[in-house]
Amino acid sequence: MTAAPSRLAGLRVEVVETSSLGDRSYLATDGRRAVVIDPQRDVDRIIALAGRLGTRIALVLETHVHNDYVSGGLELARLTGAEYGIAAADDAPFTHRPLRDGDLLDVADGFRVRVVATPGHTFHHLSYVLEGDGAPVGVFTGGSLLYGTTGRTDLLGEQHSEELARHQHRSARRLADLLPEGTQIWPTHGFGSFCSATQASGDSSTIGEQRSANPALSLAEQDFVDTTLAGLDAYPAYYAHMGTRNIAGPEPLDLRAPAQATPADLAERLRRGEWVIDLRSRKAYVDTHLAGTISLGLDGPMATWLGWMIDWGAPITLVGESREQVADAQRELARIGIDHFAAAATGQPAELAADESQLVSTPTATFAELATALAGAPGELPNADVVLDVRTNNEWRASHVEGAVHIPLYELADRLPEIPAGSVWVHCGSGYRATAAASLLESAGRTAVVVDDAFAAAGPAGVPLATAA
Repeated sequence: MTAAPSRLAGLRVEVVETSSLGDRSYLATDGRRAVVIDPQRDVDRIIALAGRLGTRIALVLETHVHNDYVSGGLELARLTGAEYGIAAADDAPFTHRPLRDGDLLDVADGFRVRVVATPGHTFHHLSYVLEGDGAPVGVFTGGSLLYGTTGRTDLLGEQHSEELARHQHRSARRLADLLPEGTQIWPTHGFGSFCSATQASGDSSTIGEQRSANPALSLAEQDFVDTTLAGLDAYPAYYAHMGTRNIAGPEPLDLRAPAQATPADLAERLRRGEWVIDLRSRKAYVDTHLAGTISLGLDGPMATWLGWMIDWGAPITLVGESREQVADAQRELARIGIDHFAAAATGQPAELAADESQLVSTPTATFAELATALAGAPGELPNADVVLDVRTNNEWRASHVEGAVHIPLYELADRLPEIPAGSVWVHCGSGYRATAAASLLESAGRTAVVVDDAFAAAGPAGVPLATAA
């Protein structure tokens, strides 16, 4: 997805969004030559964009060694002949231009990039000031200064969190002191990414606007550090594999279709307890699905949750309504380094079942119906013996259903035995994670009801709520 471009000082900045991971890549051009910042692994999108604009990619830059996706920078540079720039301190083993604070990168006459060291998200993090006609027009901030927040500081280990938080505060202020108030900010993270310290706000901003909106610029250093560290929650387990893969040099992308599974193949994989992922919407899933499949629809952050829950390297089978759905899932999963699949299958559940007994459905409810069930009123739905909240720790602490069991979705597969006996009504913030959780519960032989409703509706519906002490 490409957002509306910015046009400043004769330069055009195109945004390429990867909304499923909450990240953005950028292409800046004067109409003839271009620089690309923080490209995702599927670089065909960037190459196609450059082709539409009639511009040649001359320079590819990384703000940092990414922890939330596999970079496409090395491959993009190889395919286009562009120079590839990363922090010199990262000491990468492949051919690249080592970059240091203060370096000036000339892209074309009146079009250059200034390197600014902004440690905090990582130790060697760099930001890139885009200059047109000798003046700064914008800054690519990666995981440094985001919209209303900054990048998280614990990805290199909790032992570094405080030190990096102090760096993050100083780096944000360095950018604010260095650049004019009207300078545009173009971050990589902060659009739903778990790389943000807290939820970002807004879709565009300037240095001047961030002076009042960003804690890094409005709080004293110690207050910022305390607030940042207190707000950090868990991040996806697959992050552990991204940094090492990126610094080693990711291999080229391979999106060839997986082997096709027959209904008998699917039944056998389900019997063995393998991860068979239903890519359809949760509405379609609850209506009917193959027993044992896990609901992670493409209408939500499928790659993030699958990458977080699986044992890395476990066999995965993709099940979609069409070949296009399977191909879309492959692309999303390749972005986090999942390249190999046991198999794939396409069609409706009735077409993919080896036996009609495999076809099952999952009951759904609203929070109003949960309130009724908790009050003991009889109904057609199973009893609400257990209320299971699969949201994150921070969401739980802010507000939760009184008496609920809290197990974040990313821990559920390993903690199923902890859930008390009886029918389980499971909820999250909107219904996506709850449906995934219900599919895990059903695979373990439990009866589940999906509360497919916004958590904001719980209190008004009469569900008793509490906050963590």
